[in-house]
Amino acid sequence: MISLRQDSQGFIRMSRHFPASASVSITFADGTQKVFPGQRLNEIFDEALAAFRAGNNLDAKGFDRGPKKKVQQGIDFVPISPDMA
Repeated sequence: MISLRQDSQGFIRMSRHFPASASVSITFADGTQKVFPGQRLNEIFDEALAAFRAGNNLDAKGFDRGPKKKVQQGIDFVPISPDMA
């Protein structure tokens, strides 16, 4: 089992997918704990990544098709709440 902790702003650190069959225990900022299947966290990660890319005018692969400038290509933190399981 993988254990994660939510920060005070409501995010967990997740820079990549977890194995779909893994169980991930998340301790939320209020002290409650909930177990998420890896597949569900991967879906949440994909939704957050898509929102990040859309908000920064990146295409589906994370590339900027506009003028060249330095842009962060991915995310490290994913917003999460207990009702997302």
